[in-house]
Amino acid sequence: MSDPTPDEELPMTHTGPKGVISDWRKFKLESEDYESMPPNKRELLRQMSIPKSTGDEERVNRKMSMQEYELIKEEDERCLKKYRKQCMQDMHERLSFGPTFESVHDLESGEAFLEVIEKEHQLTVVVVHIYEDRIQGCEALNGCLTCLSAEYPSVKFCKIRASCTGAADRFTDDVLPAILVYKEGELLGNFMSITKHLNGDFFATDVEAFLNEYGLLPEKEFTACLDDEEADVE
Repeated sequence: MSDPTPDEELPMTHTGPKGVISDWRKFKLESEDYESMPPNKRELLRQMSIPKSTGDEERVNRKMSMQEYELIKEEDERCLKKYRKQCMQDMHERLSFGPTFESVHDLESGEAFLEVIEKEHQLTVVVVHIYEDRIQGCEALNGCLTCLSAEYPSVKFCKIRASCTGAADRFTDDVLPAILVYKEGELLGNFMSITKHLNGDFFATDVEAFLNEYGLLPEKEFTACLDDEEADVE
């Protein structure tokens, strides 16, 4: 196997204890507001970012660890949360093999419907809700898919009115709301009158459980965890 070109290489992230400390120092150095920082702390952070010589490494490291502790103790909680969030996002990007979406996409024509089925990334699951506003349950199902799109960003959730599909004779009122699930252009799930399979008052968790019964959703990602950390930071 040939070596990757520079453009193909992933960003380097250290994994050992010393590497984590080094990454943390670099992140903190880049994220601090130097204009408002006291000169002594500014100099301390600058020193922390410079590799030390090996001559008296043990003595210097012991001294710097105490200084780092004092600095973190005073003002680092907010920066540390940002750093953890950045690390999780970087990890997610390296492990993700397809695009992400995080919203429900409106399809306005039969051509758009076919395009999303045939041209989407081969690893992307496409969930299409076919609806009409006048049909009971359609509005609620759209709301459920909006919630699920935030929890499953690798899934492309779409919605289209039956009258816009170019196949209105197939999607008559008595089979709506309908959900079709595709991957690599192949139809994996075809659910007509899906509300008949759900409770009268259904929620996103009910729709999620129904799709999971057929193995149509991927493993849930840690987006919610990232959102919680972001809320803590703000």
